[in-house]
Amino acid sequence: MGVKEDLRQRYESLSPALQQIAKYVLDHPNDVVTSSMRAVGTRAGGTPATLVRFAQHLGFVGWPQFKEAMTAEMGLGPEAYGERARTLVGRASDQSLVGEMFKVHRLNLEGTERQSAASLQKACALLEKANTVHAAGFRASFPIAFSFVYVYRMFRTSVQLIDGQGGSLEMQQRAMQKGDALVIASFAPYSREALQVAQAAKAAGCKVLALTDSEASPLSLLADETLLFAIHSPSFFPSIAAGTALTEALLELLASRSGKAVVKRIDLAEAQLFESGAYLQAPRLRGG
Repeated sequence: MGVKEDLRQRYESLSPALQQIAKYVLDHPNDVVTSSMRAVGTRAGGTPATLVRFAQHLGFVGWPQFKEAMTAEMGLGPEAYGERARTLVGRASDQSLVGEMFKVHRLNLEGTERQSAASLQKACALLEKANTVHAAGFRASFPIAFSFVYVYRMFRTSVQLIDGQGGSLEMQQRAMQKGDALVIASFAPYSREALQVAQAAKAAGCKVLALTDSEASPLSLLADETLLFAIHSPSFFPSIAAGTALTEALLELLASRSGKAVVKRIDLAEAQLFESGAYLQAPRLRGG
């Protein structure tokens, strides 16, 4: 049984003071995992001592242990890559190993569709209103941001990648202006640079679209719109397959909403790629 479900079942048996804390925890789980105990206590109308008593009543040593359990339940808990890798050692000959990976990918795609399909139209509207769309993702999230920019530029010129190459991150951030939008991708453990870029975008007056793994992620808490994707993997490293699929769905909708003019822009972009030699022409078959 999860922490929140256990709390719901115990709710009626709690004292009025602890019920007040419980109600805040259930209504604001994001705050519990991202804010200090003092801040949560103030917002919940209790004292730090009350929060400790609340956690102990639920069977935890104290508030930090309760917070860790909530963090893990929301998919934000750290899990060492080495520990995960240990479960793979010696399984190379296991016929189920590869099938296990593809099964999890399918489940990630299904979960991502359930979580984010309804939010894609709002995400499109946010980007369409922007003067310029900036996109960033660092480390494992870089492919998500790069593929988004690469494809979006096929039918929109005002799209920029923020990658920080050559130590230019701060310089690239200065290009973000009021009326622009930022697409930022990251998942737990979250990239320091991703949060830095998102904060810079908000300070500049940009709208922020977060592609992330939890509503409680630091990116989602800053964002105007959030698209969630699942990162589960039987391997040692989280999967970005669903994140990539999510950006492809977003781009598909953006192209569809752009009207007939998008066809000419994409045709022209593709023709230029062939003419420049960036795309190789298919070899011609020799006739009889």
